Amino acid sequence: MKRNKLLLVDDEVDITASLSEGLQKHGFEVDVFNEPRKSLSQFKPNYYDSIVLDVRMPQMNGFLLAREIWARDHNARICFLSAFEIYESEANSIFASFKTHCFIKKPITPSDLVKHLRAHVLPVH
Repeated sequence: MKRNKLLLVDDEVDITASLSEGLQKHGFEVDVFNEPRKSLSQFKPNYYDSIVLDVRMPQMNGFLLAREIWARDHNARICFLSAFEIYESEANSIFASFKTHCFIKKPITPSDLVKHLRAHVLPVH
């Protein structure tokens, strides 16, 4: 069975550690980054089945990171993760044509994250 490849970027190490562990138990292959710029420098176009980005991170927020990822991989399937209010209006102001309506509110369990990804962004095999 094919393992879904997922890129997870969040500046909070405890969040990436717990989500990554849970996602791996659900059959995902997870690349984790706690620094958005480092994730971008290591980004592989057309490699990930789904991408989860925290909205609020120092140096580069998740929306700006998404714009850079979409510039490299137009078909990237991105979900935004946030502990705060949903930032759809901010996203609409950053992107001319906003590609996703995938917002996930923290805290979230790995099981609920898997359900959300399967419902909203993972390609059907």
